[in-house]
Amino acid sequence: MKLVYVGGMGRSGSTLIERLLGELPGVCSVGELVHMWRRSLVDDEACGCGKAFSDCDFWRSVGLHAYGGWDRRDAADLLALKGSIDRTRFVPFLLRRNPPQSLAARAKQYTELYDRLYHAIAHVSGCETVVDASKHASLAACLRHRYGTNMLIVHVVRDPRAVAYAWSKRVPRPEATPTSPEQEMARYGPVRAAVQWVSQNLVFDALARQGIPTVRIRYEDFVTDPVSCVRAVAELLGHKGDLPVDRGKVAHLSPTHAVSGNPMRFRSGDIEIRSDDAWTRELPSRNRALVSAITFPFRHRFGY
Repeated sequence: MKLVYVGGMGRSGSTLIERLLGELPGVCSVGELVHMWRRSLVDDEACGCGKAFSDCDFWRSVGLHAYGGWDRRDAADLLALKGSIDRTRFVPFLLRRNPPQSLAARAKQYTELYDRLYHAIAHVSGCETVVDASKHASLAACLRHRYGTNMLIVHVVRDPRAVAYAWSKRVPRPEATPTSPEQEMARYGPVRAAVQWVSQNLVFDALARQGIPTVRIRYEDFVTDPVSCVRAVAELLGHKGDLPVDRGKVAHLSPTHAVSGNPMRFRSGDIEIRSDDAWTRELPSRNRALVSAITFPFRHRFGY
């Protein structure tokens, strides 16, 4: 099993990139698995195929192969374990070669969940490569201790002002059930969005500097030339054939079993790839100034 981890700050185009990678032969993309323990096991939200998680044959088979059935895992215990290790405040320790013993033990237990899950997804899908688009830098830092250089990170980054604008918008979550605590996608103010942009991207930069194989894709480069961006990852996975996107910037997407992520995970067919530059017109000048000031010391590192 090969693991591809799509990481970076949300609202940067990562869902579409993940979907395109999932169209490659021998590759299965499954959305943001970091949210599965709450949104799937507890809230029973819809899979990308449109069925409730509990009614999806694919995920039922994955659960049986990974754990003997989803009912064999206690969601409350899983969420407690997640909260004890998969947090930004633990990242500085997780980036060390030898983190504190108690933290390392929790990371080992936590990543074993994912390892069994990834292998089950590979088995059920018949694909050698699994794409997890969880994005969270803290999960990537945990997975580093289990996979090391055997994990490929696709680091997606976008202009922080565009990201701040995207996080300010109200976006309904169509998969939410009446009991889901999140009826809309999360929203951040400009300061929080800027701080998160800095912290998330710096962690992925640090992982790359530590030798974790990484392909960095800037959103702006992707919407300009998606073929070259997808090819850069595809060739690392050993694929040299046709790509699921053409020079006319049209993505060809099949239905997916993504468990969480941007609402576009429910879309399939031909999708035109276009640049979303509404932020240049609609982001208030005060917010633009705030985000620009906070991210200024770090933007050049990512080409902004």
